[in-house]
Amino acid sequence: MITVLTAFCIFVSVQTSGFDDLRVQAVKYKENVTIKCEQSFVKGHKHYLAWYKQSFGKLPQFIARAAKHNEDARYARPFVERFRLTATEETFDLKIMNTVEEDTGTYFCVKVKEYVTEFGSGILLLFPDEKSEKRNLTEVDVKSGESVTLQCSVAPLSCSGEHSVYWFRHGSGESHPGIIYTHGDTDSPCTRSSETDSPTQSCIYKLPKRNLSLSDAGTYYCAVAACGQMLFGSGTKLNVKGECLQQMSILFWLSIVRTGLLAAMIIILIVVHIVQKCK
Repeated sequence: MITVLTAFCIFVSVQTSGFDDLRVQAVKYKENVTIKCEQSFVKGHKHYLAWYKQSFGKLPQFIARAAKHNEDARYARPFVERFRLTATEETFDLKIMNTVEEDTGTYFCVKVKEYVTEFGSGILLLFPDEKSEKRNLTEVDVKSGESVTLQCSVAPLSCSGEHSVYWFRHGSGESHPGIIYTHGDTDSPCTRSSETDSPTQSCIYKLPKRNLSLSDAGTYYCAVAACGQMLFGSGTKLNVKGECLQQMSILFWLSIVRTGLLAAMIIILIVVHIVQKCK
């Protein structure tokens, strides 16, 4: 009954919040994970809050809803055992215990009030293959201002139908990777290539990067989502270095400015000393 009622509200009126469209949260299999709703989205609410999950290529699926302080918490049948809500005045968290591959997908925090359902920002839950990333990681060194085309190879999916291609970037000091590009068409640019170290063909995806800066440095990798699963490809560590001439030019002009200021201060001190003597 709850699922039907909530679904009815969605079809009546749906709004989206002003938050970022998608955030990424990487987890490991069999561990517990907590997905947090934006505090500003939760604070001061006077209505029901809910969580929805959208698997790749499927419609959003209701997980659970609750009012304040876990009152009247209701769970959809598939999520009763491993999913738990934590609701307070300022938080509305979803805890997933003993994560499995089927938990991959995008989770949405939702406000439900009368005939209006407002979706907050989405959290994409991923299970990166750490061994695969380390084994296939290549390094590329470029200079600031240059351009480069990154390549990522993914084993072909056994199923046919629509698929989505994601590109991620994991910068230094960042706890989670961030999505930088998505392609949701079945006609995504894919080049079939037979690799020398593998008897099977792989699908090559390319991402052009132009006019690079130091902030573009990081590890880039792609993933293909289809048939309810996500398959990760090889990674590329991009090292962006500033041009030596540019750095030397900056140091040169800084030294000139510093010398000029020092000379001006000396002249001022001499003038002040002469004026005091004349008095």
